[in-house]
Amino acid sequence: MAGGGLSGGRQEAVTPGAQSLLCCGLLVFCKLYVLGSGGWGQVWREPRGPSWESRMGTLWSQERPPEDEQPAERSRWWAPARRLLMAVLLLSLLLGSSVVLFYIFRSCGPRPCEMPACSHLLKYYLASGNSSAPPCTDFFSFACAEAKGANNSFQALAEENKSRLQKILEAPWSWPPGSGEEKAFQFYHSCLDTEAIEAAGASPLRQVIEELGGWPISSNWTSLDFNRTLRLLMSQYDHFPFFRAYLGPHPTPPHTPIIQIDQPEFDVPLKQKQEQKIYAQIVRAYLTYLNQLGTLLGGDPGQVQQHASLSISITSQLFQFLRPLEQQQAQEKLFQIVTIDQLQEMAPAIDWLSCLQATFTQMSLSPSQTIVVHDLDYVKNMSKLVEEQLSSHSDFLQSHMIFGLVGTLSPALTSTFREARRLLNQKLQELTGRPPVPAYARPMKCVEETGAFFEPTLAALFVREAFSPSTQSAAMDLFTAIKDALVTRLRRLPWMDEETQKKAQDRVTQLQVEMGAPGWAMTPALASQKYSEVHLGPSFLQSFLSGIRSRRARIIQSFLEPFPHHRWQVSPWGVKAYYSVSDHVVVFPAGLLQPPFFHPAYPRAVNFGAAGSIMARELLHVLDQLLLPGNCPACDTHALEREQRCLESRSAAFPSRGGTSSGGFHSFLESAADVGALAIALQAYSKRLLWRHGETTLPSLDLTPHQLFFRSYAQVMCRELSTQDSQDTQSPPTLRVHGPLSNTLAFARHFHCAHGALLNPSRRCQLW
Repeated sequence: MAGGGLSGGRQEAVTPGAQSLLCCGLLVFCKLYVLGSGGWGQVWREPRGPSWESRMGTLWSQERPPEDEQPAERSRWWAPARRLLMAVLLLSLLLGSSVVLFYIFRSCGPRPCEMPACSHLLKYYLASGNSSAPPCTDFFSFACAEAKGANNSFQALAEENKSRLQKILEAPWSWPPGSGEEKAFQFYHSCLDTEAIEAAGASPLRQVIEELGGWPISSNWTSLDFNRTLRLLMSQYDHFPFFRAYLGPHPTPPHTPIIQIDQPEFDVPLKQKQEQKIYAQIVRAYLTYLNQLGTLLGGDPGQVQQHASLSISITSQLFQFLRPLEQQQAQEKLFQIVTIDQLQEMAPAIDWLSCLQATFTQMSLSPSQTIVVHDLDYVKNMSKLVEEQLSSHSDFLQSHMIFGLVGTLSPALTSTFREARRLLNQKLQELTGRPPVPAYARPMKCVEETGAFFEPTLAALFVREAFSPSTQSAAMDLFTAIKDALVTRLRRLPWMDEETQKKAQDRVTQLQVEMGAPGWAMTPALASQKYSEVHLGPSFLQSFLSGIRSRRARIIQSFLEPFPHHRWQVSPWGVKAYYSVSDHVVVFPAGLLQPPFFHPAYPRAVNFGAAGSIMARELLHVLDQLLLPGNCPACDTHALEREQRCLESRSAAFPSRGGTSSGGFHSFLESAADVGALAIALQAYSKRLLWRHGETTLPSLDLTPHQLFFRSYAQVMCRELSTQDSQDTQSPPTLRVHGPLSNTLAFARHFHCAHGALLNPSRRCQLW
């Protein structure tokens, strides 16, 4: 039974089915007794008129001879005795039924779950919460007081999934020669062979640099054509120093694949509005790192310093060309459709046709090929900067590209390069206030790299290990209950007109859902075909580069092939669910539907409160467009705006703890989804309780099933308050817990919150 209907309680003599039947039978028994005008006495009392015994006595007296007549005194003592016997029988029946009813109703109520999965969950909840915290004013502390680390629940689950992958990769297997499984295991073990990596030193990296034309500060520089070097970086090393080029769905329907040009991913975490002091410290930290790279590659310290400084200057200028997303939205210039020939005229420093053709070799491109440019002003300014540098400092442009490539390849280099990168990341996290990245041991790093390059092969192995067919069936049953609850809830929204309700319901019911892993990944023959071009050795860096090229070719080919299914944007062991607008599909990877969020043996309260609220949240994103200004003209705009203002005021009523969100309408949509998700999950859970008995609870936690539901919901949001990412568009974790709970009357009722308490306000919103 989905949603944790399996009970871990003690075995009873009466089966659950028999208990339910007996409960119903006894209820009917009691009903007859209560509804009877005279109670059971009417059933047993003597009928009016002559009794059966008296009538028979008359007949006997007529037939019996006088010598057989009984004395009259016998009838006088038999009547009181009979009444006394009937009273004793009735009293015994009532007493017995009371005992049975007590036993049955006690058995029909929630029982403690004693399954191993529940025992582990109980320890997890006890370790993260603080039961002495007042739930009606600080439920975040009640559930998450001891949470450590950034987004602790998800982070802990991600670590557990990686550990499972590690066990898979280290288990003794025998795979067919040349298969994807064999290459994945070989790659993982070559990554662990640090002795061989250290013995090779920087020689493999120097060979790569020479293929790119050399480096002015560490080797002979052949001064190759700039566009030739850029073309090699893009096609052979998947490195994009000035812009990003990728194949993706067209921004507008029918979302056909199209080449897209976007802003680059900068190595330095600069911001549009940043304190000068912080900016200077970031620049110094990055300059130190670049100097280390140049020195490790044998460059002259003075020359390295000069090239590193100019590389940072180029990065800083490129960053100034960026337009924030909010500005692009305000100007209604999120993207522009141009041909390659038109782009060549607007940004002539880049040989666009040559670079794109080398990158997307599976496609036949021409100057008339249309592409999507997401920030055309940035591309134009970037081209001008490159032209200026080419006319005066072409060697600095070469150094800028090499510096970036070495940083990208650092996971495959010696310990000195990796340590330099680690120290840079640590310093940047301190300066920007971002959550610290866990310091993984080498085996876990190798698990990450192997998973990135051999995902199709490892997907099937992970799913077989962690997401059995019975687990998937239970998860799908939970999703169906959540979806049905949303469809029902749409009928009761005060701001939505009938026609919009029908369209919204159709959109939800037509939604596709995928769980576990992509369907094709579970077909060994298809998964193995993805690795025919992967060549391992002779050095680990060469294996690493082969993995990069194979992954990029696999992604591009997946867009070009006729593909009837959705292309997953997350690995099966990932912990992030998402909704794809272009394919109208919601995805829940196997790695997410794991403890502590989901398990078939869990109490239903846990599964609905944790995994159910996650599912409901993604379902609501299907309807995000309705909340955008002007997107629902037939709706009651006054009622909609009233509920939006209500939600905003409720959020503002809570004290800010653990950072603030970035604001904007996107942040509002996320908050609205949080509030609606809890309401939908609760509605689905209450319906499940109504129709299915046998609920269980966690022993020793002293929470009713509904209290456990809210506790499980909050557990999803648990993380250490000091680790709020400044770039996070979500609200602070305390608000994500307290906001939805305060908007739920059932929470106040089940936790007996006084009227006017922080989480029991007088006014509640009904946006969803």
